[in-house]
Amino acid sequence: MRLGVIDVGSNTVHLLVVDAHPGAHPLPDYSHSVTLRLAEHLTHEGTISAAGASTLARFVTDCTEVAESRGVSRLMGFATSAIREADNTEDVLEQVAAGSGVDLQVLAGEDEARVTFLAVRRWFGWSAGRILNVDIGGGSLEMAVGLDEEPDAAVSLPLGAGRLTRELAGDPPSAADVKDLRRRVRSEIATVHPTLTRAGGPNLTVGTSKTIRSLARVCGSAPQGEGPYVPRTLLRSDLAELVPRLATMTAAERVELPGVSAARAPQLLAGAVVVEAALDLLGVEALSICPWALREGLILRFLDGLPDD
Repeated sequence: MRLGVIDVGSNTVHLLVVDAHPGAHPLPDYSHSVTLRLAEHLTHEGTISAAGASTLARFVTDCTEVAESRGVSRLMGFATSAIREADNTEDVLEQVAAGSGVDLQVLAGEDEARVTFLAVRRWFGWSAGRILNVDIGGGSLEMAVGLDEEPDAAVSLPLGAGRLTRELAGDPPSAADVKDLRRRVRSEIATVHPTLTRAGGPNLTVGTSKTIRSLARVCGSAPQGEGPYVPRTLLRSDLAELVPRLATMTAAERVELPGVSAARAPQLLAGAVVVEAALDLLGVEALSICPWALREGLILRFLDGLPDD
């Protein structure tokens, strides 16, 4: 069957279309995304503005039209931190449903971590042993660890690359602001350290998300054009050298780095600070990059729930 997943994140609205059935490898057919930066439409009262909700409804409608043109038989829609943290979540969901016909399901942070972990486990298989996954989005950081398809522990922290970038003034920001950010990030990650390490260290530590893939590319991993099966790794030592370099660059200068888009460039420093802190505090030397993440996990979970016949 041809399935579609609309993922409404803090940065983008993304549609993934795949051909899939239970027990098979989901084959990507088409990918469509638009940059929304929904978190920037939050008002001082903590609500998503009328303009932001209207734009979101229009973008989701665009995704439904693309899905229809691709022959999608089942379309699912999910939303993450920007919508789940808004004070007018239900109003926004109703406006999107009225405009597009899509009932967005809001994922809790821990559920987001669990679903992404499922995708990572399926990609690397049982031989990977105990996996620790690190995933950073625009609004939040998710981490999960375990031996099975359901992680033993899953956590979510408000440490998304977009969220933290909005807290940094200046382009580039001051050294003092970067230092303060690094201190706060490490303090928050330290609160979940016991939860993630209680059962021992991982056999494999994995990184998912566009931000982590971009950081790996800057540090020398293979470009996307070489395909998903090329092994890609992000070393903590390379990241530790990259962070101070990014801190002195403007967003325009970061765009000149390999694999960094104009949309991703402003958030790259904050993302690097978070990932480097997580690896350091968890005692991890390298991340193996996984091309699957939340959207693939949602598709796999849907397929797992289908009846045997």
